[in-house]
Amino acid sequence: MMHHFPVLQVVVPLIAAPLALLLRQRRLVYVLLLVSGACLGISLALWSAVQDGSVISYAIGSWPPPWGIEYRIDALNAFVMVLVSATALLTVIFSLHSIEIELPGHMHYLFYTMFALCLSGLLGIAATGDAFNIFVFLEVSSLSTYVLIAMGRQRKALFAAYRYLIMGTIGATLIVIGIGMLYLLTGTLNLHDMATRLDTTQNTRPALMALAFISVGVFLKLALFPLHQWLPNAYAYAPSTVSVFLAATATKVAIYVLLRFYFTVFGQDSFTELPLRPLIILLALSGMFIASIIAIYQQDLKRLFAFSSVAQVGYILLGIGIGNASGLLSAVLHLFNHGIAKGAVFLLLGIVAYAMGSTQLSHLKGLGKTMPWTSAGIVIAGLSLIGVPGTNGFISKWYLLLAAMEDGQWWLAFLIVSSSLLAIAYVWRFIEIAYLQAPDTGTHLIRRLPLTLVLPAAVMVLATLYFGIDTRFTVGAATTAVGVMLGAP
Repeated sequence: MMHHFPVLQVVVPLIAAPLALLLRQRRLVYVLLLVSGACLGISLALWSAVQDGSVISYAIGSWPPPWGIEYRIDALNAFVMVLVSATALLTVIFSLHSIEIELPGHMHYLFYTMFALCLSGLLGIAATGDAFNIFVFLEVSSLSTYVLIAMGRQRKALFAAYRYLIMGTIGATLIVIGIGMLYLLTGTLNLHDMATRLDTTQNTRPALMALAFISVGVFLKLALFPLHQWLPNAYAYAPSTVSVFLAATATKVAIYVLLRFYFTVFGQDSFTELPLRPLIILLALSGMFIASIIAIYQQDLKRLFAFSSVAQVGYILLGIGIGNASGLLSAVLHLFNHGIAKGAVFLLLGIVAYAMGSTQLSHLKGLGKTMPWTSAGIVIAGLSLIGVPGTNGFISKWYLLLAAMEDGQWWLAFLIVSSSLLAIAYVWRFIEIAYLQAPDTGTHLIRRLPLTLVLPAAVMVLATLYFGIDTRFTVGAATTAVGVMLGAP
């Protein structure tokens, strides 16, 4: 059975989607619980098998690569799959009561069908070693995400889904054009075979054009500033459960795709042929500062932390732009650590929306007294976004500072610290409302909090603290993943 884990990781949630469509019953949530739990177990087993730097190759239909489709598992994608599957399990637990108040009963089966498809697509992107399969799974996850976002209670959710559809389609088109050019150039779609054949044509114009198309397409998918326009509304107006899953996984898997093409297919030398590093550093810094400034002025906590996500994506891309081993280590680390912290934030905001009926700052005065544990959790996750010692966000930013200093770019280190001060400003806005203002007269909890809402949020918050103290798993996994990307023996 272990031999088939790479494909089961994708097939199990893919089978669950039509099953949810057929059942149309409330208990189908337990099917999704079983599926997401199985995906987490498979991800951990796969990570355990490749943590020493080895690679698992699975040939679909017993057709050996590059003739057939290959699922190829290494330390990088196994690390990403652990994040995606763990978030999926916690999200499904959270959905038990969350969707009861946000979606009418007759739409629950559709929600779980789309969720299973999205999970299958994200895991498929990570697992496959085939370039065209990446595009296919990218579209599977994107199409289901459009539907999930459109399920939001406000009409603005439809506009958010439509904007994401337009921008996502443009990004997917650019990606498939780039993949098509690589296929014409190399005659293969297998990523590792493509890399081998590309060695002799790497500096030609078609190869560089393919790199440019794929870069811009993935930049749209991962919401790199200024191509982020779809993200704030998508996070703010989607159902709370959807916001949690997207915030923790969607952009992170897109970043994985960028890393896979840059370092598996094109290799480090590609950065020298196009001005990619200066461009990535410029866009990353712009996002870190401009998105953080915009976040400060938001009146809704969901939109505030959505713009924070754009800024945090900037930190990850800055590590890639610096390009040395410490920079890549910080990027892979922050991919994981930010996924946990932002998942915690949106789980807690979902609790606030469930209990208080709103996430508008003006409605949350004195929340520190009304909901002390939830407020404390939001502050802890916010400290991780700032990069305060004792949280997992500090570990990522520490390696990012080391990368800038090792590269002799002290001015970058100064800007990294300066942008973190802006994060203090938008986190302080919540602290000021929650702890320094008295609750309005008559403010009270609309609903009591069930354990299924509290438990996932508590796990995420504790993980934010745990991985800020014990870094053996995260730093060890990221170090192995970077070694794989850089071709270390």
